[in-house]
Amino acid sequence: MEREFTSIEDIGEFGLIDRLQTILGEPADAELIRGIGDDAAVFRKSDGLFQVMTCDALIEGVHFDLTITPMRHLGFKSIAVNVSDVVAMNALPRFAAITLGIPHSVSIEMMEKFYLGVRDACHTYGLIVVGGDTTAARQLSISVTIIGEVMENRVAFRRGAQPGDLICVTGDLGSGYAGLKILIKERIALQEATADFRPDLKDFDHVIQRQLRPEARLDVISNWERGGFVPRALIDISDGLASEVHHICRQSGCGALVRQDSIPIHEQVKTAAVLFEDEPSNFALFGGEDYELLFAVRPSDFSRIDDGTAMV
Repeated sequence: MEREFTSIEDIGEFGLIDRLQTILGEPADAELIRGIGDDAAVFRKSDGLFQVMTCDALIEGVHFDLTITPMRHLGFKSIAVNVSDVVAMNALPRFAAITLGIPHSVSIEMMEKFYLGVRDACHTYGLIVVGGDTTAARQLSISVTIIGEVMENRVAFRRGAQPGDLICVTGDLGSGYAGLKILIKERIALQEATADFRPDLKDFDHVIQRQLRPEARLDVISNWERGGFVPRALIDISDGLASEVHHICRQSGCGALVRQDSIPIHEQVKTAAVLFEDEPSNFALFGGEDYELLFAVRPSDFSRIDDGTAMV
């Protein structure tokens, strides 16, 4: 009998999530504030206090390449990208659990370097690793779960943007993708070169750092807390600006206008775009892995935000 087979590529990652959520149905629990559909789940811990929980995976050959990724950087990044999801709820990270699938090609020394990076990230974000699991695998697989906390009156969701709001981003965009492109280019050059080849990366230090060791913007939401500011809608930029604007618009039931010439783009991204015969805006709109914050704000509140924020 012929079996039905539909490729996931036909509907995409988010189409698949929608299909699977339909199977699970709508949750019925008074303590659950937000389930599938945001950067993290949100549930009530006590009166006035919410907990948030996120889980993300990094798979060798899909999300990282060990030939261009130092293990210590990989350990830091594994924590940082999950912290970014917690930060995208305007919450502070508290505890983490790490599950690892480890192939025979990965040594004890490599895993020690990985955990040095994990330790670096925990110190940076005030996080404690409380457990996890390890198992054998065909390629290195990393899954991190993080639990955070946020006061009820400070939680932010993807929904909440209103017509007339300003769309803002922190930092610069396109750097993570530019760094990946440069690293892949140099890896290919190394494979094709003689033994005395040395990669020349000095002109791209910023974008390479942003790819190998991205940082969650915990500093931004900490500044917001001190200033008493809460965005109307919030998301982190992991899949490119265009995708994240779409998520906020879809959840908020409104449209958005982004001015291409207002997107903050680092000079090294512009240089990389010329090198690869592309437009810098494409790196920012579709590249991903920047882990900056995208948020909606009332025009009257824009003056309360730090100067490092750009209106797009």
